[in-house]
Amino acid sequence: MIKHIVFWNLKDEAEGNPKLTNALTIKKGLESLVGVVDGLKKAEVGINFNPKGYDLCLYSEFTTKEALEGYQQHPEHQKVREFVHKVISERVVCDYEVE
Repeated sequence: MIKHIVFWNLKDEAEGNPKLTNALTIKKGLESLVGVVDGLKKAEVGINFNPKGYDLCLYSEFTTKEALEGYQQHPEHQKVREFVHKVISERVVCDYEVE
């Protein structure tokens, strides 16, 4: 199994929306990909309440590395990704395999 974890900081305002509205849009978009993208077993997006951390976190699980690669290229993920890149100021990622 592959775990894909991403943290983002969001711009205070972007695309005409405040940070929280954009965070909720990202959450809805990414979590809706389960059952749409082959090999994506779980997608959970958390909105951080700790002011010292990143604004948003994605925790996701994939069946294989190839499934993660397919997710990155999937048209539905690309739509969400396009929006994400318009509203974020920072991003960090970690991908790892568990047996």
